[in-house]
Formats: sequence, C-alpha cells, structure tokens
Amino acid sequence: MNADGNTDGGGAGVDAYADDATIRRILQDTGDTWAVVGLSGNRSRAAYGVAEVLRRFGKRVVPVHPKAETVHGEQGYASLADVPFPVDVVDVFVNSELAGAVADEAVAVGAKAVWFQLGVVDREAYRRTRAAGLDMIMDRCPAIEIPRLGARA
Repeated sequence: MNADGNTDGGGAGVDAYADDATIRRILQDTGDTWAVVGLSGNRSRAAYGVAEVLRRFGKRVVPVHPKAETVHGEQGYASLADVPFPVDVVDVFVNSELAGAVADEAVAVGAKAVWFQLGVVDREAYRRTRAAGLDMIMDRCPAIEIPRLGARA
C-alpha cells in the first residue's frame, strides 16, 4: 500500500490507466447504463453530483449501495449481482481497498467497462479487469472528463 492508502502494484504511473481514447470510448461507445457503486440519496456525497452529470449526459444511472435506495428516480440495488438487467459501465465510489472486489463483480455480471473515481487506484484490479476484456479507467471522474474532452452522449 502506498502513502495515500492505495494499492500500488508499482510500474506505470496512474496516468497510464486513464488515456483519453479509453475515456472517450467508455463515455461515448460503451453503453448508456451505468451502475454507480456507492451512490445513495445523500446529496452531499460526490457520487450524487456525478450521477446528476451522467444523467444530463444521457446515461441511465443505477444506484448500487447496501441501502438500495431509490436515487434520481432510479431503483437502487444492494449489489451489482442484484441488478436484474445488463449494466454497461460500473462507476466505483468506494475506497481503494474495496474497489478491487467491485471490479471483480463487474466482470462477473458482464459489464463492459469499470471506472474508478478520483483517488481510487488498484493496479492489480486493473490488470485482472483488462485481462477479462473490459476497458478500465482509474483515478478520474466522468463529471470532469465529459467537459474536458467535449464528449457527446
């Protein structure tokens, strides 16, 4: 574990896990159903605001949180395995120590991509997820990347 508490397998810097081509592909081509792990009805949490941005960008945002709350009018689920329809992207708002297990769940449910939010880094999870054929981004936020890249829904 490195100084900021993230699992750090060494090797390339975090920027290597967030190239613009992959970010664009996830935002524009991967699909419109995003499961946001860690999203609850707490308006003061970053996940709530990012979910609003994703919705404005045309994404269906599915809350995944142990409380399974309805957020932004969308039914929540306690886990990815509980979501009864296909999920395209899994956006992860949990700490780095828990994020790898979420990435593994994303692979298990057949997601096409995984997005670890700002400050969430697990290089081993990245390697496993990419080896399973999914796109993955770490330590970035789609609410920042959408306007930065001029992405379109």
